[in-house]
Amino acid sequence: MTDRHPMWESLGMDLENHDNLCAVLPMAFGDTYLSQENRPEGMAFWDMVVSDIHGIRPAELIEAQESGQKVIGTFCVYVPDEVVVAANAIVTGLCGGSQFWVPDGEKYLPKDTCPLVKASVGARFGRTCPFFRIADLFVGETTCDGKKKAYEILAQDAPTYVMDMPQMKRAKDVAKWADEIRDFKGVVEELTGNEVTAETLGAAIKLINDKRRALARVYDCRKNKVIPISGKDALLMMQIAFFDDPARCAEMCNKLADELEQRIADGVSVFPEGTKRIMIAGTPMAIPNWKMHHIVETCGGAVVVEEACTGTRYFEKLVDETQTTLDGQIEAIAERYMGINCACFTPNEGRVDDVLRLAKEYQVDGVIDVNLKFCGLYNTEKRTIGAACEEAGIPYLGIETDYDDADAGQLRTRIEAFIEMLG
Repeated sequence: MTDRHPMWESLGMDLENHDNLCAVLPMAFGDTYLSQENRPEGMAFWDMVVSDIHGIRPAELIEAQESGQKVIGTFCVYVPDEVVVAANAIVTGLCGGSQFWVPDGEKYLPKDTCPLVKASVGARFGRTCPFFRIADLFVGETTCDGKKKAYEILAQDAPTYVMDMPQMKRAKDVAKWADEIRDFKGVVEELTGNEVTAETLGAAIKLINDKRRALARVYDCRKNKVIPISGKDALLMMQIAFFDDPARCAEMCNKLADELEQRIADGVSVFPEGTKRIMIAGTPMAIPNWKMHHIVETCGGAVVVEEACTGTRYFEKLVDETQTTLDGQIEAIAERYMGINCACFTPNEGRVDDVLRLAKEYQVDGVIDVNLKFCGLYNTEKRTIGAACEEAGIPYLGIETDYDDADAGQLRTRIEAFIEMLG
C-alpha cells in the first residue's frame, strides 16, 4: 500500500494521533465486515476504499485542487450537490462518525452535545482527518442548534458558509430555500471563478440524479423476501457515497445492483429464511458508525432499510430534469430538497408517513428508532414515531446511544429481546 504519510504531513495533520486511528480501523472493519459470510462480490470495491480511506479519495481531491478545482465540504443532505458540481467543484461529506474524534470536539463544545457534532469539530481541530484539512470551504446549514454553534467555532479556523434552512414547509419556505440556493450559487461561483449556467446545472442535476437512481436500485433489492445483501454492507455503500466521485459511485452501485438482482433470481440470501426484517430509523450514521447494524445482524435480525440521512433520505426524490432555465432549475432543486423529511421541521407528519410507507415497502417485522444522545429533535420525535407504529401494528423499539461501545452489551440484550418478541 502507498505510504500516505508525506501527504498527511503536507496537510498539517497530527501524524502520531492519526496513526493511532489508522491502527484501530482495520480491526474494527475486519470484525464487523470481513467476518460476514456470502457477501456480494461487488462489495470488494467498498472494502478497498475502507482499506485506504484516508488515502485514495484525499489523494484524488488534492490532485484535483492542483489542477484548479475547489473542494467543498458539507455536513448535511440539504446542501445541494448540484450547485457545486455545476461550478466544476467537488463535494465531500464531512460528518464525523467515530468516538476517536469526540474528545477533541469536547474541548470546544459542551459534553452534552450530540456525538456527530462533537466528532466533526474534533476531526478538524484534532488534525486527524484529511478531508477536514483539504476542503477549501465548509458549508453548513441550520438544521440543529448544536450544528449552528459548531459552525461558528469552525469558522474561526477555516472558511465556512452557512445556509439558513427553513423550519416549516409552506410555499413561502420553499421559495426562501430557493433564494438560499441562489445565494449559495453566488458563493460557489466566487470561490471557483466559474459561472453556473443552465447548461452546467442541467448536467449536474442529471449526474446527481443518476447517482440517486443507482443507490435506489440497491435499496430496491432489499425489498425482496430474498435478502441479497446485509444491512451493514448497504450502509457502508451509502456512507462512502457521501464523499466518492458521483459518476464512479453510480457506476459501482449499478454493478452491485446487477449482482443483487441476479442473486434474487437465483434465490441467494445472506440470511437464513425467516430472519426478522428490521428498519433502523432516526439519526444519521456517519462512517465508521456501524454499531447498531452490527448488533442487530449478530442478534438474529437483518437490517433491510434505513429511514435516515445515511439511507432513504439521501436518494429518494429526484430533481426535475425538464427545467431549462436557471430559475426553473433552482426552484426544482429547492422542491426536491425540501421534500426531505428531517426532524428539524415542524410540523413533521411527512417523517411519520415515511416510516410507515417504508415499513410496508420493505416488509419489515419491526422498527428500531435510534437516537444519538443529546439530539433533542429525534429524541422528541420518538414518541410520535412510536405511537404511529403502534397504531399501525408495527413492533417498535426506541434506542438512545452514542459512538462509545460502553453500552454495547446493554443494547445487545434489548435488541435480542426485541427480535425474539417478533417471533
